[in-house]
Amino acid sequence: MSKGTSILEAAAKDLRHARRVLVITGAGISADSGLPTYRGIGGLYSDGQETEEGLTIEEALSGYTMRTEPDICWKYICQIESTCRAVKHNAAHEALVAFESKFEQFTVLTQNIDGLHRSAGTKDLIEIHGNIHELFCTACNHEKQVVNFADLKIPPDCERCGALVRPRIVLFGEMLPAPALTRLSEIMDKGVDAVITIGTTSVFPYIAGPVLRASETNAITIEVNPSNTKVSHAVRYRLRERAIVALPELLKYLS
Repeated sequence: MSKGTSILEAAAKDLRHARRVLVITGAGISADSGLPTYRGIGGLYSDGQETEEGLTIEEALSGYTMRTEPDICWKYICQIESTCRAVKHNAAHEALVAFESKFEQFTVLTQNIDGLHRSAGTKDLIEIHGNIHELFCTACNHEKQVVNFADLKIPPDCERCGALVRPRIVLFGEMLPAPALTRLSEIMDKGVDAVITIGTTSVFPYIAGPVLRASETNAITIEVNPSNTKVSHAVRYRLRERAIVALPELLKYLS
């Protein structure tokens, strides 16, 4: 029996006793669909590289630029949406949907704005950074779903009042959505039996926090990531593999 297999079996054995599970996902789970990560090799943007406008990508994709020069901000939002549009959910997303029936509560907290968890069918989903396909008016708050930005006037105007429309995503310099934070807080306050972190470096406190808190209370903690992260030292089980490989295997052992 290989070391990887033994870890999978041990993790699955522990999970069989869990009732309340929180899963945290990052760019790594969508990378298996062919969606480039934000940074790094093959990423959408390179560190230190400025946009055509002479801004860093963080400046271009900021709340300030959306308010003052929305055409620039929307230009790079459209680049991201076009990339998201070209991919579909994968076997890792599907495995998480299959996990749902095995636990009393199974919540997925994702940093991704690509909507792939939704398209896979995840029921209890917290999109902590929003969803790029949800648009709203900055004046009257009229909302609509747009799955393809190709035919949008950029920047788009509200069909009701004519004001600026934007995606319901967290841009640089903006606050996280209060409903998502409240939902996460409620889950952690009730207590979880297991936290599974997948494809995220866990650099943000609100992403690392649930893992570290679960570890301190001796809850089951599992990390699925080929690389070391900010929480690797704290988890009980480390699956050093891509999500598309590890999650279907974990599901098989759990079944």
